[in-house]
Amino acid sequence: MPARELLRVHERVSKRHPEINDRDVAQAWNFPLASAVRHGGAFDDYVVVGADGRGRLIEMIAVREEGGWLVYHANTPPTKRVLNELGLRGGGRRGA
Repeated sequence: MPARELLRVHERVSKRHPEINDRDVAQAWNFPLASAVRHGGAFDDYVVVGADGRGRLIEMIAVREEGGWLVYHANTPPTKRVLNELGLRGGGRRGA
């Protein structure tokens, strides 16, 4: 996850979660706590948990696109499911 690559945040992120803006996502992306490739779908997703500028942990799911990454899902706090997937414990919400 090279930080110098283009990062695009899908518009539905802020529509579904108005408490998260593109800058929050970019900061959390650039300061990851843990990340992993999620195999098995039509594309390999990249799952990341990082901290934004306000110290909130943000869960992000992205897909590789030409020249960078597209974050199409983000929420805070991260779900237990994602924290467990990344080898972290605890969590603020129930995972789906």
